[in-house]
Amino acid sequence: MPAPAILSLIVLLAQPQSARPARTPASEPASVEAPAPEKAKPAEGKKEEKEEPPVITHHELRAGGKILKYTATTGLMPLKSETGDVEARIFFVAYTLDRGGAPLEKRPLMFSFNGGPGSSSVWLHLGALGPKRVKMKDDGMMPPPPYALVDNEETWLTETDLVFIDPVGTGYSRAAKPELGKKFWGVDGDIASVGEFIRLYLARNERWASPLFLVGESYGTTRAAGLSGYLVEKGIAFNGILLVSSILNFQTARFTKGNDLPYPLFLPTYTATAWYHKKLPADLQTKPLRAVLDEVEKFAATDYPIALAKGDALTPAERKALGERLARYSGLDPAWLDRADLRIEIQHFCKELLRNERRTVGRLDTRFQGIDQSGVSERPDFDPSNAAIRPPYTAMFNQYVRTALGYKSDATYHVLGGGIGPWDWGSHNGFADTSESLRQAFAKNPDMKLFVASGHFDLATPYFATQYTLAHMGLDPSQRARITTHEYEAGHMMYIHTGELAKLRKDVGAFLKEALPLP
Repeated sequence: MPAPAILSLIVLLAQPQSARPARTPASEPASVEAPAPEKAKPAEGKKEEKEEPPVITHHELRAGGKILKYTATTGLMPLKSETGDVEARIFFVAYTLDRGGAPLEKRPLMFSFNGGPGSSSVWLHLGALGPKRVKMKDDGMMPPPPYALVDNEETWLTETDLVFIDPVGTGYSRAAKPELGKKFWGVDGDIASVGEFIRLYLARNERWASPLFLVGESYGTTRAAGLSGYLVEKGIAFNGILLVSSILNFQTARFTKGNDLPYPLFLPTYTATAWYHKKLPADLQTKPLRAVLDEVEKFAATDYPIALAKGDALTPAERKALGERLARYSGLDPAWLDRADLRIEIQHFCKELLRNERRTVGRLDTRFQGIDQSGVSERPDFDPSNAAIRPPYTAMFNQYVRTALGYKSDATYHVLGGGIGPWDWGSHNGFADTSESLRQAFAKNPDMKLFVASGHFDLATPYFATQYTLAHMGLDPSQRARITTHEYEAGHMMYIHTGELAKLRKDVGAFLKEALPLP
């Protein structure tokens, strides 16, 4: 074997099995745009571990009526301890628009991640923001395999450079040793590690002077809100935070005994779902959805929580009247509602609404229908909306990262779950709440703006619960004026619906222009 080939083999074998970056294909030569990483001084007598450079490729697409030429950087960012030991490696994909020598610091930069906990960034990456997207049916339903990637004409790259982050235990990101994983698998550890990644990225790529944005989806909104307060204390302030399908206060979504808060907050989404599946009374079914929601929201904010607060003190007449109102807005049988103690738990609703048709509705997107083995069980066997999106996104990312991005690894890319251990809620006691961190960021960063996107058919993070959280953050009216909210007639991942994808892109574009500093 020739000497150069032997040397290449030795270098390859020296890399961790979990992720060995490929050399950039000859057709797309690599060019290292960032300065060499700063090296922590190794402990005395300890051999410093070599860091593999990221893979750099060059691409173009048509979006917004223009040809966009851009550079993709794919690799692992090491997170080190105070003594210089690598504790974890975070996988990322960054897209930077080629600007013909224009200063990078003038270009906005957005960090993106999804939720879980335990989800990779693939959903926002290949669903809404990135230059490529998974092709679904126009309404977001699952297409037949084999699946396909298409150019994303609604990419946010027209407005901002993009960095997609997979937190430790998701995607290709791993703790250096199994026992170190628990350091990152919790509310506080997750925020600290992603915050350190952001600091390192800004330093290595000299982007400290760029306008900065964060976008998170689902638990990623919990993370984004926490990061906004955490990083401002470290001198990193954001121009804007974008929350897609938001959950900041987990008390709004935990159906635990003694916590009646979720029941009225989920009700408007139950109503939207019943409206979609044509299970409401005729006078509601013939109205536009927004008019129906206006009516149920008033009930959910007043009479319903007051009645729940009475508990067993409800009179028989009050109980009967409340059951009839709930039946009107949920599409469920009054007798079933009485047996459920006038409290509709999410999984029971997903099973009960279409029980007579032997169908269930989705959790992430209640427009989707599933078929269970049993027609008499209490809960669905699976979430049909999750089942519809997982195969296309999993297949297309694994194909895309190895071919177009040139990053090859035999490690499992953990799309959703499978890579993290038990989640440590710490002092949050299961009711994690990062809305206070977001409030502090509003107070300390007077120019920061917030964008919130919610889907009407999302039972994972119901839109009315998001409204409740925003209304209970204790914001000054001047701070509340910096919040922009939008609702979409789709589910948790509203962007899988092509019409709502375009609407989201339009709304985000307007927000980014408003949030950017004046020239």
